[in-house]
Amino acid sequence: MTGRKIFAALAGAALAGVTLAGCASGGVPDARPSTNADAANINMQLGLDYLRQGNLQLANDKLKRALSEDSHNANVHGAVALLDEQLGEVKDADREYRRALALSHSDPRWLNDYAVYLCSHGRAAEGVRYADEAVANPLYQTPWAAENNAGICLRSLHRDAEALQRFTRALQSNPGFADAVYEIASLEYTQQHYVQARLRIDVFLLNNQSTPDLLLLGWRIAQAQDDAAGQQRYKTRLEHDFPSSAQARALELASGGSSQVD
Repeated sequence: MTGRKIFAALAGAALAGVTLAGCASGGVPDARPSTNADAANINMQLGLDYLRQGNLQLANDKLKRALSEDSHNANVHGAVALLDEQLGEVKDADREYRRALALSHSDPRWLNDYAVYLCSHGRAAEGVRYADEAVANPLYQTPWAAENNAGICLRSLHRDAEALQRFTRALQSNPGFADAVYEIASLEYTQQHYVQARLRIDVFLLNNQSTPDLLLLGWRIAQAQDDAAGQQRYKTRLEHDFPSSAQARALELASGGSSQVD
């Protein structure tokens, strides 16, 4: 998983469950905040919205204001950690993640997010441990996400057999989890098990929604097999299902479908 993909997964996990209740569809609060905690939640949500849009200055303004309004809110500290990562403030991000964990009594969502952070910053062995803590928590509603992240950490340590076990567990826990299918097929692709990897993707796509990553990987596998017709099928579906995706743009730039796309 690339750094950009890791951040996207992390941001998505952080945004889930911290969306402010009582906001209108346009993201504007319905009423004025009645307490500092309410104000902090509003500014946190605005900060996350700006962070998602890539406006780091406004994200910084809103999130730092939220922190000043409620310094005991675990979600605010987690949101600030996301911002610090984007600003390249790695030590500050680490501190904020740890503060979020302390304040939330090791909420498994933050355990998983911190695991992703550790794995993406050269601390994969630690990341596996935190992911395992999240998986072991019976209150965690998406243990397959932490299993998958543990697999990604292990793969970065070149422990592919263990990584495969984690990806398989994630898929057993949630058979419709496209990220785990992608990781297994990607591992098979690097091992040149092209038939197995492509069959895995195609079977999954028969009964589940496509993703741009799966379709791009399918295209790359078909390319490795010198299957021009297969490449065209994946490309057509990618352009139809995800016309504005980075993956579709990458294929558009690939000359005649023969250039290697990462």
